[in-house]
Amino acid sequence: MQTDTITEIVEKPPYTHLLYDYLVETVQLTELSAKYLNMVALLVALLIIVFVVDFIIRKLLLNTFTSFAAISKTNFDDLLVKNKVPRNIAHIIPLLLALEFIDKVFIDFPSFENIVEKGLKVFAIILSLWIVRSLLNTLKDYLKTIPSLKDKPIDSYIQVFMIFAWVAGFMSAIAIVTNIPFIKFVTGLGAISAVIILVFKDTIMGFVASIQVSINDMVRIGDWITFEKYGADGDVIEINLATVKVQNFDKTITTIPTYALISDSFKNWRGMTSSEGRRIKRALIIKQSGIKYLTDTDVEKLKHIQLITSYLEGRQADIKSYNETNKINKDLLLNGRNLTNIGVFRKYIDSYLKHHSAINKDMMIMARQLAPTPQGIPLEIYAFSSDKRWENYEYIMSDIFDHLLAALPYFELEIFELPSHGNF
Repeated sequence: MQTDTITEIVEKPPYTHLLYDYLVETVQLTELSAKYLNMVALLVALLIIVFVVDFIIRKLLLNTFTSFAAISKTNFDDLLVKNKVPRNIAHIIPLLLALEFIDKVFIDFPSFENIVEKGLKVFAIILSLWIVRSLLNTLKDYLKTIPSLKDKPIDSYIQVFMIFAWVAGFMSAIAIVTNIPFIKFVTGLGAISAVIILVFKDTIMGFVASIQVSINDMVRIGDWITFEKYGADGDVIEINLATVKVQNFDKTITTIPTYALISDSFKNWRGMTSSEGRRIKRALIIKQSGIKYLTDTDVEKLKHIQLITSYLEGRQADIKSYNETNKINKDLLLNGRNLTNIGVFRKYIDSYLKHHSAINKDMMIMARQLAPTPQGIPLEIYAFSSDKRWENYEYIMSDIFDHLLAALPYFELEIFELPSHGNF
């Protein structure tokens, strides 16, 4: 009997039954009622202590981190505060305190103690995930401030890690609630793996796509892409595990599944933006009826155009020498070698582009004639603008074609237009 009493004193600290003893001996409540009231009082006391400790530690950690961030040269600590890392870490000590004393609170109710202890352990798992998530978000924000990593799909990697973390946490929580060892629980998941794969199909596809997109360097944040299937035409602003967000030029946002980048065709304009120029490729449709051979009089008139004066003088001399050597009868203009107005105009375009200040002279410059169409002869300008910015590029291209359209009449050429029957 004496041994039992000593054991009871050792197992039950005196302070856990102060209220119980008072209620039974002084108030003369029943033992069961006294036990319940004693448990409630201890629980309230523990909650007050936990909340006070949590408040104090949270304030201390937050002030410490904030003060350190103010004098630190790096912004990593500022991002830790922004992503609530100190706030989440502050919950660890109150949680450990609760786990340490929960058996004292429910000393008379082991079944309640078991339920609450499991709940606290599950909360410990959730808290761990919160801390990991806030640390990863901090790391993500910090890496995005590094110039060489700004265009990398960091969000995808963070999300992949968090998915594995949440899955592991979820399985750990179930193992705690069901009292099944974690390893045994994981091995038992093999039977439902097909269901898991079906549920997480899009996530798995997005994960694989993110890896391929990153390894093959298909898309970066900031790239201009055109994806006609999804109506996307603009800059990539975010790449994560499931989606790629594109801000179109009208400022709307188009969301594309990540796996579509490897399963469908899209256009990435990065090659153009990283090159030395942006291509100009547009044609003038010349009316066929205006094309003709040039007489000497016509050539003399065109010599007043400075960009082609030397060309005409040289070509005219070469042609005259050829015709005289071969005794060509020039009574008919068709005979022998001749200049044409469209040919001279092509040469004018080529010379004009080579003298244009906004055209990159180190890249292809060409004015070429395409196959005739029912509308006329396409005369295509192929060159590269030095300025790749969209607004400036459009201005340069418009300036070039404004000039060429106005220059056509000097060569006795006309642009094709559909006939108009309107009364104006």
